[in-house]
Amino acid sequence: MHGKVVAITGASRGIGAAAARVFVQAGAQVALMARDADALQMLAAELGAQAMALPCDVADAGSVSAAIDAISAKWGRLDVLVNNAGMIDPIARLADARAEDWSRAIDVNLKGVFHGVQAALPVMRAQGSGTVLTVSSGAAHKPYEGWSAYCCGKAGAAMLTRALHLEEGDWLRVMGLSPGTVATEMQRRIRASGVNPVSQIDWADHIPADWPARALLWMCGTAADPHRGTELSLRDETLRKEIGLT
Repeated sequence: MHGKVVAITGASRGIGAAAARVFVQAGAQVALMARDADALQMLAAELGAQAMALPCDVADAGSVSAAIDAISAKWGRLDVLVNNAGMIDPIARLADARAEDWSRAIDVNLKGVFHGVQAALPVMRAQGSGTVLTVSSGAAHKPYEGWSAYCCGKAGAAMLTRALHLEEGDWLRVMGLSPGTVATEMQRRIRASGVNPVSQIDWADHIPADWPARALLWMCGTAADPHRGTELSLRDETLRKEIGLT
């Protein structure tokens, strides 16, 4: 990844922060994008000159566009966009969910991916190459009680990955990653809710955030080319072995 520029949304914690560390270790210049400016600054200070903190709300198209412009101004290119930002709230049955909370989840989990893609495409097209990776979920393909907003948002993002590959896949590398359950703050919120079977999973059964981070790095290499246009699942033991996750 030396000489490559990577933008990661939702980079202030969890999978996003772990991915930032992995990409920096691999030699990339990494733009950290998230709403929590303080957390981003702390992470950027930890990672050093290879990292840049860009406070950004993926639900706001203008905010995302400004962040991508800042990346181009600083490093002159953008090789990888990792659409990682996501939120589990509201955890509520359909009858009880507040419309504004449900809408906010769609703004982040689905429209946030769209905003990232639209902002990144002109930069990547101008340089003739690029990779767009979107963190998906098993919830994109299966409904869970209390998670209607999350499931719908992730399902839409999974279809967006397929649509992007259809339209731009002749030159753009596009893939999704379904990591399974990961030991992050989101899983703590899920566990505290007590809603649906996912909240009952033992903490020791969640994979570390380092695993999807390493998978995202691997997806940037030619070994992942046979998976272009698809969603990879870390529940697949064969894939885990191929990536080297044990």
